[in-house]
Order: sequence, then C-alpha cells, then structure tokens
Amino acid sequence: MLIPKDILLKYGATEETYKRGETIFDEGDTPKNYYQITEGRIKLNHYNDEGKELILAILDKGLSVCELLLFIDKTYPVNAITFEKCTVLKLPKKAFNLLLDENPDAAADIRRFLSERLYYKYIMLENNSALSPEKRIKGTLEYHKSFSDNKDKYSYEIPLTRQQIAALTALRVETVIRTVKRLEKENYLKIIDRKIYV
Repeated sequence: MLIPKDILLKYGATEETYKRGETIFDEGDTPKNYYQITEGRIKLNHYNDEGKELILAILDKGLSVCELLLFIDKTYPVNAITFEKCTVLKLPKKAFNLLLDENPDAAADIRRFLSERLYYKYIMLENNSALSPEKRIKGTLEYHKSFSDNKDKYSYEIPLTRQQIAALTALRVETVIRTVKRLEKENYLKIIDRKIYV
C-alpha cells in the first residue's frame, strides 16, 4: 500500500466498491478526492478524435489514481475505469492534504511514487515515439516488470491482453500478436497459457 489503510481511514477515507467497467472519474472532471486501490485494477484511458482508445496506465492494488492532480488546479486529462471488480479507498482532497502535512513518511512516499511514475512516463514516451513495434512492446513490458521485486527472467506475468498492449503502444492488435511471437522465438519472453512472462 502506498499509504497504509489505517492512516487513510483515520483521516476519513471511505471504502467504495465498483463493478467491472465502472467509471471512477471522467476526463474533464475536477479532482476532489484521493483514490487508492485496495483490490482490483484500474485503467487510465483517453479516446482520440476517431474514438480509438489509448490506455495511458494500468494501476494495480496498492497504487493511487491520478494523485498528482490534487496539487494543481487542472481537470482530469483521462478517464479512470475499472478492469474488474475494484475496491478503492476515497479520501477528500482537504483531508488528504492534512494527512500529508501531519505524516512526513506518507508525504515522502507520495513524492517518491510521483517521481518514479514521472520517470517511467518519460521512458514510455520515448518508447512509444519509436517506429519499431518491437521497441514499443519491449518498453511496455519492461515498464510493467519494473514494479516487481523479482527481476529474474520470465518471473513476471504481464497483466495485459494483446488488445491492451496495442492500446498502450498505439499499435494494431495484429502487429502486437506477430511481434510477441517473434520475441518469444528470440527468448526475450515466454508465453504460458496465453499469458506473457518476462
């Protein structure tokens, strides 16, 4: 957990449950709460002018959702939508700021988390500007594995479908499927029961 559950509850957080495919907030909404996932996964996405989905991030249990916007006066540039049934701790912005003021360790954890996320956003931006589908896909897989403590080869199961990888990399699903098969032949990754391991 980014911020311990007991601390969030102490400052007035409520636990909310969402069904698969529910929206937590929409692009253009004003940030009013801190959200931290206790169960499930959430995607941050955007739809381009042609209606094509671009997934900007997939957030797992223990992570916060767009917390950086609580520090500036901007609206959400993305939608937050659940991948599966999710439980989220929700804390009003004012209480969140008080929590950070009164808990230096939690504030340091948030700063570290923001820095890591910003660093990896730069990495993903660089990868997605590459013309090579292989480089885009490798960058996405390495980004996801970077959150795992186990760095052994084939130790991490990528929690994404081929469709989701395509949405993250702005590639066609067919291109992702072909490239993943080629990367398996090159021993960069392993496919077990249709799941990708790096």
